[in-house]
Order: sequence, then C-alpha cells, then structure tokens
Amino acid sequence: MTGEWLLERMEEWRDLTAIVWADTGCSYGELLERVERWHSELTRLGVSAGSVVVLDGEVSPNACGLLLALMSIDAIAVPLTRGVRAHRQSFAEIAEAQLIVEFDDDDGWTTTRTEHHVTNPLTGALIDRGRAGLVLFSSGSTGAHKAILHDFGQLIEKFRVSRQRKCTLTFLLFDHVGGIDTLFNTLSNGGSLITLRSRDPESVCSAIADHAVHTLPASPTFLALLLMSQAHRRHDMSSLMVIAYGTEPMPESTLARLAEELPTVTLVQTYGMSELGVLRSRSKESGSLWMQFTGDGFEVKVVDGMLWVRTPTAMLGYLNAPDLIAADGWMNTEDAVEVDGEYLRILGRSTDLINVGGQKVYPAEVESVLARLANVKTVAVYGEANAVMGQIVAARVTLIDPEDIHDFKRRMRAFAREHLAQYKVPVRVELTDDDQFNARFKKMRRPSIVHGSGKEAADGQR
Repeated sequence: MTGEWLLERMEEWRDLTAIVWADTGCSYGELLERVERWHSELTRLGVSAGSVVVLDGEVSPNACGLLLALMSIDAIAVPLTRGVRAHRQSFAEIAEAQLIVEFDDDDGWTTTRTEHHVTNPLTGALIDRGRAGLVLFSSGSTGAHKAILHDFGQLIEKFRVSRQRKCTLTFLLFDHVGGIDTLFNTLSNGGSLITLRSRDPESVCSAIADHAVHTLPASPTFLALLLMSQAHRRHDMSSLMVIAYGTEPMPESTLARLAEELPTVTLVQTYGMSELGVLRSRSKESGSLWMQFTGDGFEVKVVDGMLWVRTPTAMLGYLNAPDLIAADGWMNTEDAVEVDGEYLRILGRSTDLINVGGQKVYPAEVESVLARLANVKTVAVYGEANAVMGQIVAARVTLIDPEDIHDFKRRMRAFAREHLAQYKVPVRVELTDDDQFNARFKKMRRPSIVHGSGKEAADGQR
C-alpha cells in the first residue's frame, strides 16, 4: 500500500483544515473519509492495483481524495486539468488509461470507461513490481507533450521528513510536478492548501489576504503579471512570508522589482523538472539568482556548462519518447549554468540558446531588459534562422496600450543598445495581442506561425 505512512500521519490532524476549496474548508478527517469512499467506488468500478485512471479536474477535495485513493491501492494516476482538456483523449491513449474521471465545478464527477489495455513495457514493469504510478505530461512549451512515468511512492518519499506546517496557495496544479510537490509537502506536514477558481493576480492576492497565506509558489511569468497589475498593493499581503519561484528562468529585473515591492517576503528559487521531481535548494540570499542544492538523496554536477542530476525520484522513462536518463542514472537537464563555488545560476535551456555568428544569447537575459521598457506587458525572445549569421535575435511583444510598431521598434532598440551587447539586440520584432504563456503560466518562446494581432512584424536594421 503506497503512501500508508502519509494516511496514518493525516489521521493525527483530523480536525485541522487540509483544503480550502470554493471558500469552504475540508478537514483532514473529511479528506480521509473521501479516500475511503473512493476505495469503495473504485472497487465498484473494477479499478484495482495496476489500473490506469485519468483524473480530469482541479485541486478539489474529491479530486485529491481520488488521487490519494489511487496511490494507496497501487494504481496509476494520470492527473489532468481543464487547461489541457483538448488533449485529454490523446493523453488517455498514450497513458493507456482504462477509466476517465471528470470533475465538475461543484466537485461532482462522471466516469467514462475506455477500451485501452496496458501494453507499454515501462508501465507493465511498474505493475509487475506492485508499485503505484503517476503519469505527468510535459507542458509542450518546447515541442510535443511527453508522457512521464514515475514511481509514485518514490516520488513522495522525501516528504517522510517532517517540516514546517504552513498555509500554501495551490497556484501550480496537480498535473504539474510543482503542484504535486506543493500538495504532498502540505499534506505531509498538516498544513492547509488554499485553492483558486481563477489564477489572475487579483484573485491570487485576494486569497492571500483572506486566508493568511504563508507561501506562494508561482512562475516568474505570473509574478511579472502580478507586479504589473499592482494587485499586491490593493490587498493585505502581510501574512505572505515566502514566494517560491521556478519552472523557468527568473528575469533579473522581475526579481529586483519583487524584492522592492515585497521587502518582507523571502524570495526562494526552486528547481525541478517533470522528469526529476523537485530538488531541495536554497537561494544564496533573498533576491539572488544564485542557488545551492541541499538535502540528501540526489547528486548534481556540471559538465561543459550543463547541469546533470542523478536522483532516486527520477522518472522511470517516457511513455512516448526515447529515454534521456543514462544507464548510470545521470540525466542532462539541458539547463546551462554558471558556477560560483557551491552556488549555481540557471542561464536557460540549451534548446532556447540563440547562436548569433558564434556568440551565445540566452533569451532570459534579453527578456529581462525588454521587460523594463515602458508599455511592455510581456515579451518572448527566440532565435530565427539567418543565412549570414546562422541565427538572429527575435522578440514577440505584448503591449499594455496600442502603439505603432515602427515607433515601438525605434525606442525598443535605443533602450536595448544601452543595456545589451549589439548582437543581443532584437533584429526582428513582432507585436501580438496573444498571451505569451501557456496554461501553466510558463513562457512560450516558439516563433509564431501567424501574427496573433495581425499587426506588422518587420525586420529591423542593426
């Protein structure tokens, strides 16, 4: 029975609030009762050890109860959220799910059986070992969605060590490794999860004020939107002690503004991948982009400027792609880093690296500068093929207020030349009305196929 230790620990806190959903509290005792009811329902539905089940919903009491129940009977859970509902059928096929449970706005559910049977050897090997499984899908921000199979028990083993009890906002959902980390870190320590119906800055800051939230885990993209909205100035944020940011590189300009606007909040950089889980780390200091990995059970090394990790929480493999983990357990994260003694600074993914005539350009550096420019809401920087230079720097920008593209390009390049080397200044600029991030508030840097706003996108001159 996977996670038996967790359910036993939750019994000690039966009267404490586990989840606040739709502004209604659900105690640990009530959550455990839901787990038991799900045990009965799963038996009725013919779900047992080794069954693969899709959970389509949000972090609600019944959805969390189902997730815990599936784990405890050594089934394989595939959590999805509404943001990826368009992909649900294909995801269920890849995972070879036999049952789909869809939750509605009132935390009720419907079930749909499928004709799938487990044929994937990775899943089969996990079932043969009698282990619970968890399938997470990558965000697709760099290409096709990959199905990542984890040994569920191994992934949550680190939470056996008791830590601080706190009230945490569930910004990252349970279809994301960061959301799984938040969920089990909170439940294993008797804390409270505060859920959101909407993840806009106003709703987030309102929830922090209403529920005295201690910790906000969020992406740098969302935090930049929060600062721009100034919602933090309209709500009481005094309870907030920690902002844990990750999932993508943090622009230095955004981090500096956070430190200025929220001086009493500790800013902590986290590091995790769907393939590896979330590794324990600490920032050199609040407001610093330098971080150090801490804790036992995993190893890191830097090879040719790239971060490699070996950890027991690593995935068993992809269900729909070649494995990236070497035979000795090491995985190249493809994150480029700088090293300063025991501290590392994440520069960005090697797949995002722009090569301009042999000169390296990391998009996050350019984005950090352009984000400081007046009237810029969001910006994504990427490489575009060029016959002479190999690649040029391109920028796709969402503005706060409409502006003529030629006027914007002139002042953007003048500003960029003051703060960047010439080869890092964007040559091609596109204005768009579209969001620059996906459902997980992670920046999308792929070039547009069409211009979202229909506005002119023109090549510039250096």
